[in-house]
Amino acid sequence: MTDYSRGASKPSRPRRPHPPRRRTGPSRPPVEDPARLVALETLRAVRQRDAYANLVLPQLLRDRRITGRDAALATELTYGTARARGLLDAVIEACSDRPLSEVDGSALDALRLGAYQLLRTRVPAHAAVASTVDLVRAERGSGIAGFVNAVLRRVAEQDEAAWVDELAPDPDNDPVGNLAFSHAHPRWIAQAFAEALGSRGEPLKLALEADDARPAVHLVARPGEVTADELAAMTGGDVAPYSPYGVHLEAGAGDPGDLEPVRERLATVQDEGSQLCALALTRAPLEGTDDRWLDLCAGPGGKAALLAALVGLEGGELIAVEKAPHRAELVRKITSGLPVTVHVADGRETDFVEGAFDRVLVDAPCTGLGALRRRPEARWRRQPTDVGTLTKLQHELLTEALRLVRPGGVVAYVVCSPHLSETVGVVTDVVRRTGAEVLDTRELFPGVPDLGEGPHVQLWPHLHGTDAMFCAVLRRPARALGKDASDGV
Repeated sequence: MTDYSRGASKPSRPRRPHPPRRRTGPSRPPVEDPARLVALETLRAVRQRDAYANLVLPQLLRDRRITGRDAALATELTYGTARARGLLDAVIEACSDRPLSEVDGSALDALRLGAYQLLRTRVPAHAAVASTVDLVRAERGSGIAGFVNAVLRRVAEQDEAAWVDELAPDPDNDPVGNLAFSHAHPRWIAQAFAEALGSRGEPLKLALEADDARPAVHLVARPGEVTADELAAMTGGDVAPYSPYGVHLEAGAGDPGDLEPVRERLATVQDEGSQLCALALTRAPLEGTDDRWLDLCAGPGGKAALLAALVGLEGGELIAVEKAPHRAELVRKITSGLPVTVHVADGRETDFVEGAFDRVLVDAPCTGLGALRRRPEARWRRQPTDVGTLTKLQHELLTEALRLVRPGGVVAYVVCSPHLSETVGVVTDVVRRTGAEVLDTRELFPGVPDLGEGPHVQLWPHLHGTDAMFCAVLRRPARALGKDASDGV
């Protein structure tokens, strides 16, 4: 079966030729268009260098001193275009006289940018087409600009709903494929969501809708330095509904790195779901010592900073382990002034003695399918084959964490993914091999609704307003765990 959500188009019904609908608005945007140019350059970096839009765009905005409305427009166009790429490609191909594989890369970047404005913004059709053609003409000349102009005029003949109706898989025969196409997700990711939700109907639709929307910015106040109420007053945000340290800012509120509390290290940017998962580790009841904590996969340091602030209030310390030296340096910077020691090491092969820690966080490398709304290009970059390699690593890290925690101590296993192989699958297998006790993690998320049957917790954007974070908290049994516990994984 053809996977329409990955950009393929199904045979389209003949369309009567007619001029694009007219919309009111300015007859032509100014030739100087810094916002759209920055958006186009970011999309090009994503395509050519596998760059991350959320790293490239802010730097370009700073370098060119683009602020205010222009910065907001550049942000909307960049992230929106990257997020909707699969849907946009299907529409572009339906409007082109050649397959996408034969379209010049620079032209394709521009076509995606223009099609996004036509289908998913209020930019008048003429302005969307003219501004895109101007960018292409300035860089590549009139020949390619003419091709881009012709394709975008065809795109403008219908709105998004009409294109979805024409190109999406039939909802009766392939409901998952239809929803994947409609909400700009690869089908395999929509299928993974459906399996985690246990539904191919309304819950899946709501989850994909939320994942296809621009997210709010979440901040975390540093415990002992500032309260959530104070941080909300400083930033004009709202106190988060579930995390006692969280604050929400409106989407499009600007670069949070420019906020004074962030510059002064009173707060950092962190999704509320990540905050809740880190806090779950601290809330699990313990008997005996409770002053030596470990973050086994600490980069880039957000959860480490929150944990270090909390353990520091009680006179304890956090050991942070990160394999990549540049990410370890990020951990050092974000935890500066906190009781943290950073080790550059593979979390599977540390030189710590068995049972050295009271609490251990395993924020394991994962597909990141739960944070696609914040990493817009990731949904088209990840492949199903990535899952197997990552689950092997996750098994090994969780097993090592259970060896390093003392008998009776606790380990929180966290991934930003709802994929069952990375979540329940990993935990079930490690528990079977080690005999670890699975705690009812729902009890460690007080006040958070819709947590399901447990004992694990799966958060969702459409239910909780967070990334789709998974958390399971395990207690180490009294018997010793050897290195061979991971044999056969």
